[in-house]
Amino acid sequence: MLISFFEEFPDDDTLSKVSLISFPSKLYLAAKSVSEFEKIKSKISNKNIIKIIYWPILSKDEGYWISPFSQRQALERVFSELKNKKTPIMLDLEYPITRNASLLFTQFFNFLGNKNKIKKFIENSKGEIYTVAYSSDSSIFSFLGLNYKNLKINHIKMYYHSMHGFNETLFRKKLQVLSKKFGNRFIPGLGLLAAGIHGNEPVLKVKELERDLSVASEEGIKEVVLFRLGGLDKEYLKVIRKFSN
Repeated sequence: MLISFFEEFPDDDTLSKVSLISFPSKLYLAAKSVSEFEKIKSKISNKNIIKIIYWPILSKDEGYWISPFSQRQALERVFSELKNKKTPIMLDLEYPITRNASLLFTQFFNFLGNKNKIKKFIENSKGEIYTVAYSSDSSIFSFLGLNYKNLKINHIKMYYHSMHGFNETLFRKKLQVLSKKFGNRFIPGLGLLAAGIHGNEPVLKVKELERDLSVASEEGIKEVVLFRLGGLDKEYLKVIRKFSN
């Protein structure tokens, strides 16, 4: 199983963890622009990293994540930068509720237009497309602009066990359902190995990571992504190496 990593804060400290990766892996790196992403990417030389994916983030005022409630000019800037580029890209599709909830009001009348911009960008992208979204794949999330139906999308769904108390049976069932629907284009996101943007999110116990990876392996999952690289340590590595290709 390919075990990849998100990194929301790719600084010298978090990127130093790349040296611990002795197995094939991919990195999904957050950056505020293509040029910033390329600068970060140039610092990574580990031959085990088989692909590095650009994860665009916005300023807090703009909404931070990509959604129909992100500031319209910010979406246009990101998509314009990527026009005709073959850069692999990951869109983190979340509402700005915890970053800048006022956008739910100020961008209300831009909702449909913004949603269409995201849809068109995915359709016209020259690069490989990944989306990160909540674990549900119900039609309501498509209506809300947090799921998009396109055969070119690799669907990363968040199953962050340290934050949400779903049991193993439910987790296994979700993997089975989405594997059947999307095949190898379905990628579970697991974690957390370290806190995210809020700074206080609970982290996964080593035994919990082992359980999640074991279930994913048993269900024939080809790739999982762990949030996040900065939390990688020797104890997590012992478990990861049991399941990596």
